[in-house]
Amino acid sequence: MLPFITEETREETLQEALQDVGEWRKKMVHYLKEENPEVNAAIIESSQKTGLDPKSIALGAYITYILLEKSEREESGVVEKFLEE
Repeated sequence: MLPFITEETREETLQEALQDVGEWRKKMVHYLKEENPEVNAAIIESSQKTGLDPKSIALGAYITYILLEKSEREESGVVEKFLEE
């Protein structure tokens, strides 16, 4: 099951990404190349093989990926804290 994305996480992530979209997207390309190269390859390939704007496709995919990753960490942290008590 996918983690729950809070409004706070969504707002923080969008604010971060939209400050300098081009630079943020470049950072995500490099981050995902290391963290999950197959996801990165799928994002790049899908953005190249459609008639849609590749930068927009990549931006949406990277935002979604990082939202899910941050939310997963938040949920894991809550579970870990609960188990420690």
